[in-house]
Amino acid sequence: MRIAFVGHKRIPSREGGIEIVVDELATRMAARGHQVVAYNRSGHNVAGSEFDGVANGHGKRFSYHGVDVVSVPTIEGKGLAALSSSFFATLRAIVTRPDVIHYHAEGPCVMLRLAHWAGIRTVATIHGLDWRRAKWGKFASTYLKLGERTAATCADEVIVLSRNMQEYFRNTYGRDTRFIPNGITPKVIVPADRINASFGLGKDGYFLFLGRIVPEKGVHYLIEAFRKVHTDRKLVIAGGSSDSSDYQRHIQAMAESDPRIVLTGFVQGEVLQELFSNAYAYVMPSDLEGMPMSLLEAMAYGNCCLTSDIPECTEVVEDKALTFPHGSVDDLAAMLQKMADDPAIVTRYKREAAGFITGKYSWDRVVDQTLALYAGDKDGE
Repeated sequence: MRIAFVGHKRIPSREGGIEIVVDELATRMAARGHQVVAYNRSGHNVAGSEFDGVANGHGKRFSYHGVDVVSVPTIEGKGLAALSSSFFATLRAIVTRPDVIHYHAEGPCVMLRLAHWAGIRTVATIHGLDWRRAKWGKFASTYLKLGERTAATCADEVIVLSRNMQEYFRNTYGRDTRFIPNGITPKVIVPADRINASFGLGKDGYFLFLGRIVPEKGVHYLIEAFRKVHTDRKLVIAGGSSDSSDYQRHIQAMAESDPRIVLTGFVQGEVLQELFSNAYAYVMPSDLEGMPMSLLEAMAYGNCCLTSDIPECTEVVEDKALTFPHGSVDDLAAMLQKMADDPAIVTRYKREAAGFITGKYSWDRVVDQTLALYAGDKDGE
């Protein structure tokens, strides 16, 4: 088949979970012999221009593991990058007449209507209810909600990543969706070399949060809770801001009061591997998620995980991780203290995490199910 991907920022890139998903799907489909085009944004990496790489640049075109990657014009600015890039990507895709255009995230799905009018088969993956995110104002939230409604009413197939989201679409739009969660692959544990040299971090010496520094991720809860915990271990907060620079400055101010808190900024490559490999435990205090790739990765590295009790997290971890009531700083602090005081609990969850998560979620299975939807197979799930 001839397949086009629209809605991600850039591949190869770790600017967010969507980029990881598109990378995995596109490259695996290309390896199976399909003709795959991924339409990248041009412009700067959301984590900072210092992370700009080969995946940037208006007019550039290159091959990446068999995927034809094409950069499209992008208007920089909060809320405009996704709108403009998905518009130009859709126009480019319509001209080439692929068998299917696969849209990712609510905002880009506004442009799905153009492909629908052009008679091209469309599939939309809703990674989360983006219009609920605190960083967006009224106009942006309305636009994102329009994308959600467009996917529900125009897409040939809608993919969701949680049963909770499946129920939401059924109740809100009367729309049946396909539940196809993300996948994960086994990970290789590496020693703490670079992170020791750069941040003074050693094996089991820190609690880890890794993700975008945005309000819905609950980083403010985590810092407030950690300041109440009596432990010599550090708290590492790794990630870039993504349109929330005011919030990032707030987090930096909160962290300054506790020397145990380490802000690494955006990380990737070997530093990322080392952070996952050597953490004492991984913490995800989010109020809002789709299906968090960083949580799957943390478990695949054999981490004991502590998450908020939102369905999008509890569906993933089942009984193989610890949870706390979302938004409760006191409960989060109590769980962190319990983990700090009782390494045996942490060790028990570490022992089961990797085998459980890699057995439950498979990228090959995700690709099989997604390709079935592309082809119109109603038994794709």
